[in-house]
Amino acid sequence: MSNRYSDTLFQLIHSLEKSEKRHFKLYIKRSSAKEDLKVVQLFDAMDKMQDYDEKLLLKKMAGTEKPQLSNLKTHLYKQVLASLRLLKKAENIVLELNEQLDHARILYFKGLYQQSLKILDKVKEQANAYNQDTVLIQVISLEKKIEILHSTRGMQNRADRLTAEANDVHERRRNITQLSNLSLQLYSWFVKNGPARNEKEEIGVKQFLRENLPANAHKHTGFYERLYLYQSYFWYAYIRQDYLMSYRYTQKWVNLFKEQPFMINAETGHYIKGMHNLLNSLFNLRNYQKFEKVLREFEDFTETGIAKHHDNFRVQTFVYISSAKVKQHFMAGTFKEGLSLVPYMEEKLEEYALFLDKHRLLTFNYKIATLYFGAGDYETSIDYLQRIINENIDVRNDLQCYARLLHLMAHYELGNYDILESLMKSVYRFMAKMEKLTVMEDEMLKFVRSSFLISRHKLKQEFENFLQRIKQYEKSRFEARSFAYLDIISWVESKVYQKPMSTIIQEKYQKSKKRVYQEY
Repeated sequence: MSNRYSDTLFQLIHSLEKSEKRHFKLYIKRSSAKEDLKVVQLFDAMDKMQDYDEKLLLKKMAGTEKPQLSNLKTHLYKQVLASLRLLKKAENIVLELNEQLDHARILYFKGLYQQSLKILDKVKEQANAYNQDTVLIQVISLEKKIEILHSTRGMQNRADRLTAEANDVHERRRNITQLSNLSLQLYSWFVKNGPARNEKEEIGVKQFLRENLPANAHKHTGFYERLYLYQSYFWYAYIRQDYLMSYRYTQKWVNLFKEQPFMINAETGHYIKGMHNLLNSLFNLRNYQKFEKVLREFEDFTETGIAKHHDNFRVQTFVYISSAKVKQHFMAGTFKEGLSLVPYMEEKLEEYALFLDKHRLLTFNYKIATLYFGAGDYETSIDYLQRIINENIDVRNDLQCYARLLHLMAHYELGNYDILESLMKSVYRFMAKMEKLTVMEDEMLKFVRSSFLISRHKLKQEFENFLQRIKQYEKSRFEARSFAYLDIISWVESKVYQKPMSTIIQEKYQKSKKRVYQEY
């Protein structure tokens, strides 16, 4: 990424909405001394800058030396966060509870124990209602301190109750910690190794789950215990490319929030991620009807106040819904119709540039390139693929590899046979870098190396032979990764049956919808 957002304070200021900037100005003028006028001047100067430039900033801050500027920036950073905390506390239950907990501590330090305990009782009630055990631990800890140091009321009964409460929350936190660790480790396994490519790797992840799944995990009834259990099983299934199982557990994940809808506000990020993973599982299962229903539900959620309150949630929902809509067009073969999404996505990618990493942007470029390829606009597809191929960053080899493969296919479609040989070498190098190629990827590599330069009149037979070899892998769990990036079978079928790739996919889509309708 460019140096545009290289400074943390610059990032924070440029992430603010108009209402947040207005609130900061009111906050700083109301709560600060006259010397803080320089802080407002610094805020305005950085807000007006398009790119961070410290030399220009020093010129605008007349009379300010570089060491002074560093101190001013630190002070301004803290003040902006304080302003945001004040503004956002009512929108987040955890911020609200922690503020009340701070009030209880202040009253305790003042020696007003009964007032402190009264607030702690209210915080405890809300913390229990919203499953906020981390807050609950702090409440009980402060209650015990007050009772140990200052006997206040019904000492014996209260001591017994606090002891029981502390033991209960400790046991629950122990379960949550074990399950959240398991979920994180399985996710890390997926990031590091990708999906299982063979039975040996599948046995490895099965053993890992057996060794790390807590005893009696299925008997836990707490919200977070079940949430992390379902997440663990989702990643376990996703690694094994068992998409039916991954669907079942993401549905359980989402259903948790339907059982306790107030938790959507407390754990919005987990809800959004659950909806995204549910859509991914339905896409992999090619469950068109359920996919459309869940997507509509997800879109409705984006219009709620919860989804609109924070940049994080707005960006996440944009990324996941845009991805789902592109996949919807992939499933139906409606690539040309899908191109209508591109201007909006480009606009939002620019708007959210502060919040998106380079890998996310390159993934969007690949999805857009695939839309153009499926629509038959191979030149524009190449333009988007070049953004990936020419980007010198450490992204996963699989994205770079499939970008080069699609790039090769686009040039083949355009009849640019004079450059195919050099392009094939590029594809070969990147596919060879991928450790433990799947059988499907190995077949693709062999076909790329042997078939693109043969005479045109023999090519149709080569495609027919290739289709026969790869058809058997279409239903294989261990080959699913290949088809997730590129529907190579439909492209080969388009050459064999001499139809556009979009038509091949649309015919499959209509047959599948008809079959589902007959089954029901």
